[in-house]
Amino acid sequence: MPLPRTVATRALITIADSTVQIPDVDCLIHLQFRRFAGCPICNLHLRSFATRHDEIRAADVREVVVFHSSATELRKYEGDLPFDLIADPTRILYREFGVETTPRALLDPRAWPAIIRGVVTATTAVLRKQKPAPPAEPEGGRLGLPADFLIAPDGRVLASKLGKHADDQWSVDELLALVPATRH
Repeated sequence: MPLPRTVATRALITIADSTVQIPDVDCLIHLQFRRFAGCPICNLHLRSFATRHDEIRAADVREVVVFHSSATELRKYEGDLPFDLIADPTRILYREFGVETTPRALLDPRAWPAIIRGVVTATTAVLRKQKPAPPAEPEGGRLGLPADFLIAPDGRVLASKLGKHADDQWSVDELLALVPATRH
């Protein structure tokens, strides 16, 4: 399936029951596709974005993160993140953007360091009673791949990345490096 070159205007409902417009006429959108609510790898990744959220906003980028979990599950595991979180348990957006599910998500050795770090971090948070344990049987399964799209106010997809394994997504630095190039 070819990646979209432009994104049709749409309103998405966040887990906080607010509406987010994609594209946003006032700023760039970083549309992230993550795996399931409570995913230890996704949690590590999104915490790195939360830590630098002010820097990302200062670059005129709005974070919108899609999970293939229900809003109820997302509120339980990810509700404290400072981003717009979108529940897509039927994977409508995943299909539209060509985001896959495959066993290589976890089997690729490049994902293993993040799996270990994520499990250790999640276990520590559970033992400290800071977070619930990741789900044993996550909604939509464990085998989703990540993806990133940078969307201009006019709907053009300026850059994209479809992950090859569970830890193959843009870092904050990679995202911010793309922003100046889009402003020329």
